[in-house]
Amino acid sequence: MKYQVGDEIIVLHNHETGKVVEIINDKMVLIEVRGVQFPAYTDQIDFPYFYRFSKQLNEKEKAAPKPAPKMYVDQIPKEKPKPNQAKVANGVWLSLFPVFSFDEFNDEIVDKFKIYLSNRTNTAYDLEYSHNLGGERILDLKINLLPFHDFYLHDLDFAAVNDAPAFHFTFQLQNPQKNKAPFFEVTHKIKAKQLFLKVEALKANNQPAIEYLLFDHYPDALPEPEKIALTGLAAQGYKVYEAKKIRENLPSPRSEVDLHMEKLLDDWKSMSNYDILMYQLKEFEKWYDLAVAHRQPSLIVIHGVGSGKLRDEIHDLLKGRKEVKTFINQYHPRYGYGATEIYFQY
Repeated sequence: MKYQVGDEIIVLHNHETGKVVEIINDKMVLIEVRGVQFPAYTDQIDFPYFYRFSKQLNEKEKAAPKPAPKMYVDQIPKEKPKPNQAKVANGVWLSLFPVFSFDEFNDEIVDKFKIYLSNRTNTAYDLEYSHNLGGERILDLKINLLPFHDFYLHDLDFAAVNDAPAFHFTFQLQNPQKNKAPFFEVTHKIKAKQLFLKVEALKANNQPAIEYLLFDHYPDALPEPEKIALTGLAAQGYKVYEAKKIRENLPSPRSEVDLHMEKLLDDWKSMSNYDILMYQLKEFEKWYDLAVAHRQPSLIVIHGVGSGKLRDEIHDLLKGRKEVKTFINQYHPRYGYGATEIYFQY
């Protein structure tokens, strides 16, 4: 072995000095550089004095012009919305521009994403935007989005990708049209594993950004509902209430809802897992809607632990609800980790 424990060395790719702290095998050693220990192949390091006396730059290298420094998106000054390069109208897009750096092993890593909204249509929109992380709303914006323009929203740290980031938009036409919807809501949620795969594909294909289509065409207005003669319904035995008194005639809400199937149905063991999940979600929606209709401050949903599928489905639904201020799934002396408490805002 060329090296021994305690030998001073230099790392060839970044010229930092360190020392050998352990011999792993005949090809690898454990080295320490600036207090950090990591394994290295013996051909990746050298003795400092060998490097100093053998490293010679020829005159061509000295005279060669230095390449221009690499520019990243985060080095570009923040600016007002500007025209994009779109030539054909193909919708409104959410774009994530990764900002790269290099770690101590000279591997390229993503530090953060620059988030842009790209309008590639000939229509102007007014919209409200909210950004959620971990089920908590952390940002609200009101935006005027011009035709064929890009709008910078904010940065998203790479570490925050694991906190289930969600982007919610409510679009309105700046110039309303009778045959078009008065507003249009779009929510996009990012899953960490899928985003990691997209980053690798982006690097392999030398693309600048990861893009998600929010919509290609602004939707048409729904047809007017057929008017019903309420007096005729009352004569047929239906209960008809005044709109302002509707809350008085709704079923009573619950502050706690247990979604275990044995609490909901007697004959459920013959049901498939999919049917059980759908039934539990339908029951959750019923008591959630009643809690909101009665303007209840909070609601506890008991979903159990199990595989976590029901919990995850409920959490995904809550992330896109405007009336949800926050929700939490933590240890409780009565439910353990099998319940989520929802707090509302009105």
